[in-house]
Amino acid sequence: MTIADKNFKKLCLDILNSGNNTLGEKVRPKYADGTPSHTYFINQVFERYDLSKGELPILTLRQTAWKSGIKEILWIYQDQSNDLDLLKDKYSITWWDEWDIGNRTIGQRYGATVKKYNLMNKLLDGLKNQPYGRRHIINLYQEADLNSSKGLHPCAMETQWSVRDGYLDMTLIQRSSDVPVANAINKIQYVALLMMVARHVGLEAGVFCHYVNNAHIYDRHIEQVKELISRDSQEDSDKIRLVLNPDKTDFYDFTIDDFKMENYNPIKPNLKFELAI
Repeated sequence: MTIADKNFKKLCLDILNSGNNTLGEKVRPKYADGTPSHTYFINQVFERYDLSKGELPILTLRQTAWKSGIKEILWIYQDQSNDLDLLKDKYSITWWDEWDIGNRTIGQRYGATVKKYNLMNKLLDGLKNQPYGRRHIINLYQEADLNSSKGLHPCAMETQWSVRDGYLDMTLIQRSSDVPVANAINKIQYVALLMMVARHVGLEAGVFCHYVNNAHIYDRHIEQVKELISRDSQEDSDKIRLVLNPDKTDFYDFTIDDFKMENYNPIKPNLKFELAI
């Protein structure tokens, strides 16, 4: 069983058995039929994965859309875009379409914020020129941007980066996480970002930490979550590896074809989840 599978089962059981809920409260998100999307949740969840020891945060209890997740990262941090047509045409991803603000963008959010403040280049330059600095931070929760347009507020909102002994460590901070739907994707896509940045600055990917302030399960996802909890993990999960093309070093040169997931055989069948918008 992967460490991610163990953490996922524990988190889901904690939410279902001892968490709080928003039943009867006024909530923002809704299902496609207009019904309010209520959640069961716990706050302040922290996980740690040492990539140098093979602790890859990949879920095998169900198929993780790791390629699509990495493509989304490329859209945000390489293309530095909020353009939904670019996301669809270049990467064949449409899951952001539900948050189209009416002009085929998600508003002044994510990649548009990275571009506006030159955040990616500042991070790369800072890690190269002052690696042991304590200010290597990308924060996407910019009040000026949130106030300038409509759009979903960033969930994966901040990364903090630290150098030690030839390794680059990173912490991902999320204000909110839909545990069965997006949590596993967020983990593996930000591990991919860590790997690309580490390669660019001549370091090895080290420890990946993940902090979620509100980890939740939507009320229409309970039965699917119970099914996932009942499953056994992939038997040879200790052999799973995410491998980055060793011949490339420039952050902006990496594509999805430079990533390979080795020995990944998640449990089937996959499950469908109704989206809360």
